[in-house]
Amino acid sequence: MKKIYSDDNLIMVGHVRNLLELNNISCHLRNTNLMSGIGELPINECWPEVWIDNEMDFNLAESLIKKMYINKNQNNDWKCQCGETIEGQFDTCWSCGVDRIT
Repeated sequence: MKKIYSDDNLIMVGHVRNLLELNNISCHLRNTNLMSGIGELPINECWPEVWIDNEMDFNLAESLIKKMYINKNQNNDWKCQCGETIEGQFDTCWSCGVDRIT
């Protein structure tokens, strides 16, 4: 087992776990209930963590997490055939209902 990810936001930690599991990387969470220990314990030691079960999956897991952050920081807005600019997280035009062409 090897720690691959840690964050103060439990939602992001859960998202990373889901991302890895969707790519057939066996993993589990640790420290999900330690946030109440902040003050008595070092703050970053209380953050929730994602651990991968097979160290051979580490490089793939690391690249998936990096790709997630790259995609998050990119502006993926797109222009519909009707002329509307649609935010990147949407796959359907709000104006005419046409799906994004990839």
